[in-house]
Amino acid sequence: MGIIIVIGVIIISMASAMYMYVQYQTNFIMADAGKPVIVGPIEYAVTFDGTHKGNNETVAENTFVKIRVIAKNISDENIKISGEQFYIIDEKQQKHQATYGGFSKEDLSNDWLEPNKPAIFTTQFDIPYDESKQYNIAIRPLKQHSSIDTALICITNC
Repeated sequence: MGIIIVIGVIIISMASAMYMYVQYQTNFIMADAGKPVIVGPIEYAVTFDGTHKGNNETVAENTFVKIRVIAKNISDENIKISGEQFYIIDEKQQKHQATYGGFSKEDLSNDWLEPNKPAIFTTQFDIPYDESKQYNIAIRPLKQHSSIDTALICITNC
């Protein structure tokens, strides 16, 4: 009788572990540049906005790849958005964080989105850019967004 109880406990613990694993596994959403994608409480549309070498205050080590982000809060309360949510992924699958350099008034650092009001931001990534290669933008939710979604958006040579 004790063996049946032990086997039952093992099966129940395995089932609950599998349930937790499935519940919290990252959900990857693939999209092309300009197409809307929802990550947590924010709808994003991301496009490639060119390259540059920097400004008087911030000079690129390689080349700055600039993206334009249209973000819309689809919840009922103010939501934080941050440049830390964005990464560029090169063909070698290496992630590079965004660089804040005060390049324009649209630069994304830490901002708040009001409900149902779209906002336009730009952000840059300092990478060894090659125009013939494919680059993707990864958008991860902030902890406050309570989401397991991560968007991967192809911005060049899709």
